[in-house]
Amino acid sequence: MKSALVSVTVVTHNSSPFIGRCLDAVFRQEYDSLEVIVVDNASQDDSGRVLAQYKDRIHLIENGRNTGFAAAQNQAIAVARGQWILTLNPDVLLQPGFVARLVEAGSLDPRTGSVCGKLLRLRRDFTIPRAPRIDSAGIYFTPSMRHFDRGWNEPDDGRFDRAEYVFGACAAAALYRREMISGVSLDDGFFDPDFFTYREDADVAWRGQLLGWRCIYAPQATAYHVRRMANGSRLGFPPTLKMHTVKNRFLMQIKNMTRDLYRRNWLSLTTRDLVVIGGCVFYEPGSLPAFWRLARCLPRAIAKRRRIMKRRVASDQYLATWFQVRSQPLQMQISKITEPPGVVENRLAGSLVAGQR
Repeated sequence: MKSALVSVTVVTHNSSPFIGRCLDAVFRQEYDSLEVIVVDNASQDDSGRVLAQYKDRIHLIENGRNTGFAAAQNQAIAVARGQWILTLNPDVLLQPGFVARLVEAGSLDPRTGSVCGKLLRLRRDFTIPRAPRIDSAGIYFTPSMRHFDRGWNEPDDGRFDRAEYVFGACAAAALYRREMISGVSLDDGFFDPDFFTYREDADVAWRGQLLGWRCIYAPQATAYHVRRMANGSRLGFPPTLKMHTVKNRFLMQIKNMTRDLYRRNWLSLTTRDLVVIGGCVFYEPGSLPAFWRLARCLPRAIAKRRRIMKRRVASDQYLATWFQVRSQPLQMQISKITEPPGVVENRLAGSLVAGQR
């Protein structure tokens, strides 16, 4: 039986140091049904020259201006033909079997809208550190509505070797089911273009949870990622990116926050919001334009919220658990699945053993 088509969507912007090696790793995947779509966001470096070397193997879209990660990914998804969409950053290096193992994990539960593997840290020169450390094992939220990558910078010593449900996937290398994309997309696409860049994957994950989709973490699928922005630290962030992180924190809450979730976490949430506002006023005035941009986006965000909440299926109790824990046991709780609990865990564990480095 022919494998399900996977569309790999890559957005580049001045990515010449990475994109060639990223694409080479994609084309080395032992998966017989792949298409690769690259959107170049008006790169000013040698990205165009590098991409020209792959012109017969990729679908290239060249934008005249930098439209941002979210909008450019939406462009790629719009022309993709795959049953699965693998969003991929140009600074990610896939390991053998990555695509096949994600598809296998995602096929175990029809509620699975996204799948993520184990991302490990990679140096900027694309060399692998001798002592591997985690870059992302999925994303999670705190009660103050901050989101982080699970395991970031922790040693890869087996503590993240269990397949399980997580809140969402880091879009640096995330596999999305076509039905989920169709089901949660809004009028302006899957990723919210008002975000421009940063937090758009957390926004999609939150929306997916509200609308009944799950995310599986499959650690047998491994890749390496050059993370240029450290979790929880703003040191070294470009000013424009800092501004977008502030704007997007509030946009995400406006669109996805439920009354019950706010009631449960209002103190930690409000405290963090005040810290962010105060930080902009007293320490980071370059981020103050975030609030003007937020005001301009507000009517669209409110309209999107109405659509999301009208279609919401997740209960308050279920949602609340995700803002207290980082993962949940991988169990099948849907009537369409006749296999008893534990079968999926065992099957994925078998894949993990077979795929160990």
